[in-house]
Amino acid sequence: MKEDLIPLGEKLSRHAQTQPNAPAVSCGEVTLTYAQLDARVNRIARALEHLGVNIGDRVTIGLPNGVEFIQACWALWKLGATPQPVSFRLTNVELQAIVDLADPRLVIALPGMEASRRRVTVEDLLALCDDESPMAARVSPCAKAMTSGGSTGRPKLIVSNFPGVTSADGTERRLLPDDQWRIGAGETMVVPGPLYHGGPFTSSQEGLVKGAHVVLMPRFDAELVLAEIRRRRATWLYLVPTMMNRIWRLPKDVRAQYDISSLKTLWHLAAPCPPWLKEAFIRWLGPDVILECYGGSETQVWTKITGSEWLEHRGSVGRVLGGEIIAVGPDGNELPRGAVGEIYMRGPVGSPPRYTVVGAPPPASLPGGWETLGDIGYFDADGYLYLVDRRADMILVGGANVYPAEVEAAIDEHPLVLSSAVVGLPDEDMGSTVHAIVQARPGLTADTLLVHLEHRLVGYKRPRTFEFVDEPLRDDAGKVRRTRLRDERIARTKLAASQG
Repeated sequence: MKEDLIPLGEKLSRHAQTQPNAPAVSCGEVTLTYAQLDARVNRIARALEHLGVNIGDRVTIGLPNGVEFIQACWALWKLGATPQPVSFRLTNVELQAIVDLADPRLVIALPGMEASRRRVTVEDLLALCDDESPMAARVSPCAKAMTSGGSTGRPKLIVSNFPGVTSADGTERRLLPDDQWRIGAGETMVVPGPLYHGGPFTSSQEGLVKGAHVVLMPRFDAELVLAEIRRRRATWLYLVPTMMNRIWRLPKDVRAQYDISSLKTLWHLAAPCPPWLKEAFIRWLGPDVILECYGGSETQVWTKITGSEWLEHRGSVGRVLGGEIIAVGPDGNELPRGAVGEIYMRGPVGSPPRYTVVGAPPPASLPGGWETLGDIGYFDADGYLYLVDRRADMILVGGANVYPAEVEAAIDEHPLVLSSAVVGLPDEDMGSTVHAIVQARPGLTADTLLVHLEHRLVGYKRPRTFEFVDEPLRDDAGKVRRTRLRDERIARTKLAASQG
């Protein structure tokens, strides 16, 4: 290990020494200072070691947002082990499928989450050991192993090829230059997203590495986010566009109740943000507050754009940082700027692979180290990237391409719409037809939506059929699995036809 790098666990111990009484992590009414967090982490790490967890072992974590999740992760880093987060809402069948892939030493999860590995709770671990004294931190050869279902829903692991280390002096080595995340020891960060997803997980880790105060929310609630910002005088916020939409749909007088003027930074990522929604947040909070980045859990390359830049390049996700991104045509050759193609990316030439995929083939690739996440997009004349949609979700209607994200963005502009998902259903005449699944407030009809879309979308892009549902269409991270929604509806139609 280089002299200027130290284990993540050692970083926590140093914060406990230099700012022992500073708040480290809060959730609800529970707050741990850096000294308290470090002491608790030492105790849990010793208990895990007693249960046989060693350097390099994976440990599956199935916990909701809370201080227990943070304690478990940092205890593993102290031991040199690897956190492998999963949703605490998984069925035992789903959990077992991931355990089969990850082969963890044990599972730290809620009661009832059972698989073919020993399951313990954080309370169990605390009961095993009461020694909170300082302990030497070890280096994990793999900092994290995130779980992803992708568009298929089949689990895979995206295993980091980077060790669990950080810089000794606070200058972190990240894809973004150190100051651009705007996280520092004086910041208070509100993270309402689930920690088993990459964005919230990385944000909370980065905050504690920097000595900030990380405020977790047990679950997302639009009004409670504003209340928590006001209560904590928060300066930093992580959201996904689904969360932004629900906050914006609050009545104006409700939003006006909360003084959120302390907020200096709002990062949004994980899913496309409709331009109308982004513009609304820029008008509300100011362009200097809003930041966006695009990338995948694989972290090959990222883009970044500020609110001010976005106003000059409406709809863009920014310019490339830390590597290269190109648009590629069907022949595999790079396309000129302005031409729509599949987006391929690669890290800096000569850099080692950032990740290893377990349980699925790696992303499609081209010679020279280029990989794709399946997104379609183009670059403008100034080098700003625009995403159109996912290749697998594109709908071909009578030979014309329809991108679901564009249709969903237009639907979601209606004030009664909470969320939407657009899929292509088979059609003998046109090849496919556009079908919209809509979660809405009472009173919205298909005819009303068609009038709403008339001046927003050309005729062939407008849905031919609508389906209204009560349940949310996107998960806690703002993701929607259109392939699954499409397959379910095709199967339902076939079943109805066979019974009729």
